[in-house]
Amino acid sequence: MEKSDIGLIGLAVMGQNLALNIERNGFSVGVFNRTVETKDEFLDLFGDYKNIKGYDRLVDLVESLKKPRKIILMVKAGNPVDQIIGELEKYLDPDDLIIDGGNSNFKDTQRRYSNLKDKGYHFMGVGISGGEEGALNGPSIMPGGSKIAWEKIKPILLTIAATVNGDRCCTYIGSDGAGHFVKMVHNGIEYAVMQLIAEAYSILKNLLRLGSNELSKIFEEWQAGDLNSYLIQITEKILSSIDPETGKPIIDIIADNASQKGTGKWTVENALELGVPIPSISEAVFARYLSGIKTERVHASHLLSGPEWQVENENSPLVKIVERGLFVATLCAYSQGFSLLRIASTQYNWELNLGKIAAIWRGGCIIRAQFLDRIKTIYEEKPDLPNLLLDPYFIKTLEENQKAWREVVTLAVISGIPIPGFSSTLAYFDGYRSRNLSTNLIQAQREFFGAHGFSRVDKELDKQYHHHF
Repeated sequence: MEKSDIGLIGLAVMGQNLALNIERNGFSVGVFNRTVETKDEFLDLFGDYKNIKGYDRLVDLVESLKKPRKIILMVKAGNPVDQIIGELEKYLDPDDLIIDGGNSNFKDTQRRYSNLKDKGYHFMGVGISGGEEGALNGPSIMPGGSKIAWEKIKPILLTIAATVNGDRCCTYIGSDGAGHFVKMVHNGIEYAVMQLIAEAYSILKNLLRLGSNELSKIFEEWQAGDLNSYLIQITEKILSSIDPETGKPIIDIIADNASQKGTGKWTVENALELGVPIPSISEAVFARYLSGIKTERVHASHLLSGPEWQVENENSPLVKIVERGLFVATLCAYSQGFSLLRIASTQYNWELNLGKIAAIWRGGCIIRAQFLDRIKTIYEEKPDLPNLLLDPYFIKTLEENQKAWREVVTLAVISGIPIPGFSSTLAYFDGYRSRNLSTNLIQAQREFFGAHGFSRVDKELDKQYHHHF
């Protein structure tokens, strides 16, 4: 029997769609799932995909593959990945390649990479973004691991990835856990942008008294401008969707407690470890935690008062103001994510190419957006730029639109509408552009009660001094 080009373990929706994508692009695939019924149902449903073969035993899958073997894991992050790897080691030969395509923590990927390397195997942590649709039709793919391993899997990953202007949305990211780290930051930016869009929706809904259909049309107009992106596009579709059971807009039926799988939290934790400010992402994570205490919030709503909403008339410029504010706040959220990538690249010796990362995020992934073309060009021209906010395009865009951004924040605060994304991102911008901050007082307080030392503005900043108050 002819051997398959690649194996895939884990047939949840993402795994199924990725297998179909690989087969449709000319490669033969062997599949395995712990629950045999899931594998059988998949093969029955997609029997016309002739180059997909299923196996009931892991050893049979391994033996069905061309050497050196290449096996993609599409299983839940954490212990399930370690368990599958432990079982695979019984059957693999040196030089075989295991690819973790799930949302694993990059530190786990670093550990697995090191352990398997010592045993003679290749291991890659590959970030895959685009959801079910992307997995099926072309995701953005972020491979991390050794360059030897990359060369082995490169023909398949490049072929199945999304394409933008003839460029594949897949590139080698860096060694050990680099691929999963970049995917983690992608998800962190995703958290921030989703929060900003939700706040824009809330402001327009509450202050203009707009219905879902009217709001959908606004987002459709925004999609034709600077905000053009996947998340704006799906928001327009969500707002126009009707619940078949009640006949009401589906958005008015969905409860306001947003869950999460952990990648946003990991992004914040890593930023804290590296000392990189990413308040847009942090506040987005905390906003989801706050949304989760729904019962407590309902109780608080009967006890805690706030201002009346400052309702605007239908001729208000609010729609345009919110659009411009959302655009620059979104740019600032991306700038924070890329700053974290830059610092991590140095810390972990990854030599990340930020221009290439921006390029592969232009298609297939959740945070794909029109302005990533601009970010790609910026980093191609200035790979050592400390922060995107220092680029002339960002400087000019922020100068032209920050008045609208401030008006949005002011109006929302006056009206008592929670906007942690808009306000924290604006505070980041104001803090970043400030020559002097109030933190000199904080350091003075630390010196007063703990003799922690301080730098002086009239002397070299790397020296420490003390003062007896």
